[in-house]
Order: sequence, then C-alpha cells, then structure tokens
Amino acid sequence: MHLERATWTDVADLETNLAVLPVGSTEQHGPHAPLGTDALAAEAVAEAGADAFDGEVVVAPRISVGISEEHRQFPGTMWVSPDTFRAYVREAVDSLAAHGLDRVVLVNGHGGNIDALREVAGTITRHDDAYAVPFTWFEAVGDHSSDMGHGGPLETALVRAVHPDLVREERIEDAREGAADGWGEWVSYANLAYDSAEFTENGVVGDPAEGDAARGDELLELAAASLARLLEAVAQRDVSRPDRRPTDPDEAD
Repeated sequence: MHLERATWTDVADLETNLAVLPVGSTEQHGPHAPLGTDALAAEAVAEAGADAFDGEVVVAPRISVGISEEHRQFPGTMWVSPDTFRAYVREAVDSLAAHGLDRVVLVNGHGGNIDALREVAGTITRHDDAYAVPFTWFEAVGDHSSDMGHGGPLETALVRAVHPDLVREERIEDAREGAADGWGEWVSYANLAYDSAEFTENGVVGDPAEGDAARGDELLELAAASLARLLEAVAQRDVSRPDRRPTDPDEAD
C-alpha cells in the first residue's frame, strides 16, 4: 500500500506494523541525470522491495531533500543540516508509529545521508515507540557496489530502468568527459576535499555509459531482494530493549 494514495479508512483496516520510508536527496547528478536521482532510486527500490516481500508493507511518501551541502556549487541542489534531517526523519517515523506502523525500514539513496540515518535510527529505537533500521540500496547489490560513483554507472543505470525519460542521453559523452575517476582527494587515508566541485568538473564520478537499462533492471532486482530479506528480519525481530546490562560475568558470555 502506498500511504499517499490510500484513504484513512484503508490505513485503519491494515493488519501490518511494517513500513518503508524512502529517503533521498535533491542534488546535482551531472549534466545527464536528474536532480532527484537519489530520491527516485530510493522510492523505486522501496516499492520493488515491498512487492518482493511476502506480506503487507506500507510505502510512505519519500523524503526528497537530504544532507547534500557537498554539492552546493551546482545549481538546483537543495540541502538541510544534519540536525534538521535527523529531526524530520525521526518525527516522520513517529507519526507512522502513532498509527501502528512502528517497524520502519529507512530506504536510502544518498551516501551523504548514511551516517545520520544510522544515528537517528538508533535514537528512535532506544527512545521512541518504534524500531527503525536504515538500508542503502547501492550497498546491497553485490559486486556492483564497487562501481558506485556519483551520477556514474549505477545511478545512471537505475534511472534508465525506472525513469528513462529523465536521462539526457545526448549529454552522456559530456558527462563522461568531465567526470572524476573517484570520490575526493585522498592523502594518507584522509580526504582533503569537502565539496564535489573540488575534484569533478561537472559533478560526475565514474562512467555513466557503463550503466545501461539492463544493468538497472538487475540492480533493482538485487536491491529489492535484499530489502525483502531485511523486511522479513525486521518483521520477525524481538525489538524489545534490554532493561539492564549483565552483572554476572557468566551471564555476559
């Protein structure tokens, strides 16, 4: 069930406590891919994972603005602070939990959101009336994950598969020519760069030409299967919190 397409009476009749909340960003993805790439990808994976899951899952409306200040030099990019982002996600989950949807998987499409989502999911689980766990789709696609860039092969492939009309195919060569090979400027295991404009001419990292629609279909299938397995684990998990730490050494073993 898509929450925004349902009526309140539909929700009242639900017999599930499980929801997915897509979370992405609105930020540059090179000259060829839409600003909403991360949000669109998260939503597509959330929908596909819900379909692949053997049970009822509510798909909540996506959160389309995330932690993206690293792309601020590129027009159209929007961002909020990590504090604002965490607060919004937490309150969105709280509103779902108020109606019984208190097991929530945060389906993420943006690398800049990862740390904040892990942190806020822990806060929700420890202190609120819900259990939340983050899931980032491009970390869950097997060997493909090593090709993750920005506006590169994986993201371009997935958008080609689910929203082909939004990819500016005539700009692919320009995207390739201005792309960086990797993310950041690394010395002694430290990234010297804070903004993407410091190391990529047009915002792209990786080769978008290596991401065709067929690869996008495969990525969506892999991510959906991974998400469905996670949903099964979340649905069955004992989410009660330990009420104390072990005091007996034998008990801690």
